Amino acid sequence: MDTAHPEPGPPGSRRPGAPAQCPFCGEAAGRELEEHVRARHGHLLGAPGADTGNGEQLYECPMCSLTCTNIQILEEHVDLHLEEHNFSEGGDMGDLELAQQLQTEEDERQRSEEEKREREEFEKLQRQYGLDNSGGFKQQFLKNMEREVDRGRMQPFEYHKRKADMMESLASGIDDGRTKTSDTTLIPSIPKIQSMIEDAWREGFDPQGASHFNNRLHGSKAWIGACEIYSLLTSLRIKCQIIDFHKPTGPMGTHPRLFEWILHYYSADNEGGAKVVCTSKPPIYLQHQGHSRTVVGIEEKKNRSLCLLLFDPGCSSQQMQKLLKQNSDGTGLRLLRKFVGSLKEKQYQIVAVDGVLSLEEKAARCRASQVLTSEKIP
Repeated sequence: MDTAHPEPGPPGSRRPGAPAQCPFCGEAAGRELEEHVRARHGHLLGAPGADTGNGEQLYECPMCSLTCTNIQILEEHVDLHLEEHNFSEGGDMGDLELAQQLQTEEDERQRSEEEKREREEFEKLQRQYGLDNSGGFKQQFLKNMEREVDRGRMQPFEYHKRKADMMESLASGIDDGRTKTSDTTLIPSIPKIQSMIEDAWREGFDPQGASHFNNRLHGSKAWIGACEIYSLLTSLRIKCQIIDFHKPTGPMGTHPRLFEWILHYYSADNEGGAKVVCTSKPPIYLQHQGHSRTVVGIEEKKNRSLCLLLFDPGCSSQQMQKLLKQNSDGTGLRLLRKFVGSLKEKQYQIVAVDGVLSLEEKAARCRASQVLTSEKIP
């Protein structure tokens, strides 16, 4: 089989990236080219050349064919060639590689510190909201209640009552509200929501998300995020969108654009300029790493500052029920209010409802969810 060979170049030439070659014997000498030439071919540098005809000897440079009559000048000339080879072999390229290496190490160090900080914040949230236990929803729920009893925040009889209610809820898949605030309509329990998300996956919504969870969510302690909520609502023909506030838009890591978007969402139907507006807009699902909350309203103060009204699952049901008492002095509202300075996570996502889908629109959104996208602000 014939093989192609590169044409030899002129003396002293080499391919980019190849080690420097000796101009006399062609041997690769690399950074030691000068030492190699002096050790192996030193006699050639001092050898007499051709005669000029008037008794003077001519000496030819073996690297560029320059001729001169002074052997010392020739040696200095050859030294310049050797220095040029050494410079191209090391020199600036070495400095560039060193700079790139230092930059890579710095990037890796910063990335490692950021990952460590995010992991610590994630574990802190898990401990704060009781989600660092082993097992699924039932085990976490029971251990959280046991902790409340140990701390004196829950009576033993209430523990057993709520445990029985939970077991009944899990058996039927419906939470009738006895374990939550009274006067609520029928709402799905957490295991039921997990099953409904699996149903959405089976319909073809968000295959990438389904693959991430190995197509199984029911009974697990996996965290439900904005993409899962979008898939669930869309499968139920509820028109919604994901808005991604992917970086802070205010000083000190705050997100004023998030507050402004929510103000516009709830103010769309307010044409009369009333001080208190009761809107038919559904609540907003608010997600950040490790936790989710429900935005039920927003306040605009006289100085134009904004304050979100949130339902936070981190608040106990006893605290939330106090807000329903007629003689409440309003101090409990601090549990609901979150000002701009209170939300300083790196990224927030919301899922906002905007109507009902037809069957054709649902099918189109199912196809589009093969790669879920969001609207990014800014």
